[in-house]
Amino acid sequence: QVQVLESGGGLVQAGGSLRLSCAAAGDSICISEMGWYRQAPGKERELVATMYTSGYTHYADAVKGRFTLSRDNAKNTAYLQMNNLRSEDTAVYYCNVHWDYSDSAVCTSFGSWGQGTQVTVSS
Repeated sequence: QVQVLESGGGLVQAGGSLRLSCAAAGDSICISEMGWYRQAPGKERELVATMYTSGYTHYADAVKGRFTLSRDNAKNTAYLQMNNLRSEDTAVYYCNVHWDYSDSAVCTSFGSWGQGTQVTVSS
């Protein structure tokens, strides 16, 4: 089993910045993909950014140029630096981890979600 713990949400004014952290903890695991999703009230959960172990990163168009996803593979931790925040970025942000047991060849059999962290941007 993998536990996914997010932190770093909060209230910020438009134009401000926040940094979210996501730590994945488990015994004898490997992680292939770590990413962030968000869900605003009344809307479906949507992808924000995701990074593969290779370093390839995909960003949603809405956040390109403003958000930066990084990973510390040794610590199984991902960071989402969010700059120039807008009111439309207000949502609960969830970390998603694709993982497997360390003897797996593909390292992506399972997916786990964190509990979510609230980001509120005031205009």
